Amino acid sequence: MTRVLIALTSHSELGDTGRSTGFYVSEAAEPWAVFQEAGFDVDLVSVRGGRPPVDGVDDTDPIQQKFLAAVDLDHTATAAELDAASYDAIFFAGGHGTMWDFPQDEALAALAAGIYEHGGVVAAVCHGPSALVNLRLSDGSYLVDGKNVAGFTNAEEAAVELTDVVPFLLADALTARGAIHHPAANFTAQTITDGRLVTGQNPQSARSAGEAVAALLTRQA
Repeated sequence: MTRVLIALTSHSELGDTGRSTGFYVSEAAEPWAVFQEAGFDVDLVSVRGGRPPVDGVDDTDPIQQKFLAAVDLDHTATAAELDAASYDAIFFAGGHGTMWDFPQDEALAALAAGIYEHGGVVAAVCHGPSALVNLRLSDGSYLVDGKNVAGFTNAEEAAVELTDVVPFLLADALTARGAIHHPAANFTAQTITDGRLVTGQNPQSARSAGEAVAALLTRQA
């Protein structure tokens, strides 16, 4: 059985704005639906474990509602509780909360590196690639160094008026690690596959990023 892990932020405060944040539900739900359709076994992991904060819920979206009804958000595992050898892929869902806790979670980075070095797939969408900023492989290199990637762009951050709220600009941070960042027009689907690394630019890219992961895993099976 192919096993995929979806990683979620545990951070709920949008800087000092007084607004809440969390993981963006569509960015977990749409890949989850793709993985379910492919017959994969899907687990959840979050930075602090337990129930992660949710953001962007659309009560009229059937995929989101099916996801929220099917998964056990109250009991997500932490990365330290999981074994990389048990998974074929990890998918970092986005949401602004990821910008504060994904890059700092050493256990989550180690888990993803382990999955990748066992021949698995690492994927991320929107702000989810913040998890890749400090993700090093066992030889000390950054996973994204020299890789073609997508991720929430500086222009998109400006469009949602959060440039001065987020702790760093994602596209700039990825580029600083050696990634080759490819921005598409604001809020249009953009998913890039480079070897076993899959990245999507924004919420509009969530399903296509999931499909790219499924295609890689189906090819490997």
